[in-house]
Amino acid sequence: MGHQSSFHAPHGGADFLGWRVRAGETEIVYDDGVRRRMIWRVAAATGIEARISDALRIAVGAQKIVPTLYDELKKRAIAIEKIAG
Repeated sequence: MGHQSSFHAPHGGADFLGWRVRAGETEIVYDDGVRRRMIWRVAAATGIEARISDALRIAVGAQKIVPTLYDELKKRAIAIEKIAG
């Protein structure tokens, strides 16, 4: 069974949070729908799709998405490196 890879904020905002695989590397993408787009590369992403999906689902439902994303990834021991934004 697959894992959800993209989420939109349920509170009426245009916020988007998702993960993708590009050139064999897993990336997390955040876009606020107006002016801010951020991309992070996930270190050692093999087999952690479910953990990433859970972290993104929780973060996108929060008022402060990016700080919550950092907290949720840290809780799950998922290391990231900011590559854009």
